[in-house]
Amino acid sequence: MATSFSDRQLEIIDASAQLLTHSGVSGLTIKNLAKAMNFSESAIYRHFNSKEEIVLAMLRFVLQNVDTGYLAKVKPEHSPVNKLKLLFRNQFAFFHQHPHLAVALFSDGLLEESKAINEQIFQIMVSRKKMIAPIIIEGQQNGDFTKAIKADELVHIIMGTVRLHMYKWRIDQFQQDVAKSGNKLLESLIKLIVIA
Repeated sequence: MATSFSDRQLEIIDASAQLLTHSGVSGLTIKNLAKAMNFSESAIYRHFNSKEEIVLAMLRFVLQNVDTGYLAKVKPEHSPVNKLKLLFRNQFAFFHQHPHLAVALFSDGLLEESKAINEQIFQIMVSRKKMIAPIIIEGQQNGDFTKAIKADELVHIIMGTVRLHMYKWRIDQFQQDVAKSGNKLLESLIKLIVIA
């Protein structure tokens, strides 16, 4: 179900992501956020009850936008190869435009003590798997993709490879064009699974 965010909430999400990117988890406090936005702390609290709630909203915002962008472009008649390309090209394009939001998904130990955040990140992984698995299964059934590796294992390999790429890009402080490098990686992944 899509979450609706107010303009002010989106401003807070964006500023929080910037703060996370530059100052880390310890730097993301309501006090620091209010200072960065020239707000009072009470103004932040009118929109979010805690930094945990802000991070959860950030994760929902990312997932919603990546999913919506893909679903708007994909058509049932597209081949599995094209569906896979669209799925990840959309993700790379989103993060190319919003690099600071990558910190929410591709960080190590983001508020590890938060059960709610861990569950949200897990749900994002489940959602990704639910989008990729049918594409892989369809590709295997129609002879496009190898059957030498089980579909769920291929999904795991693809997700892990992309996650590592995104994590490397984030810790490298977004130095490369993630859309260009991600699409190149995607082409290599496809070569590995497509039956020639």
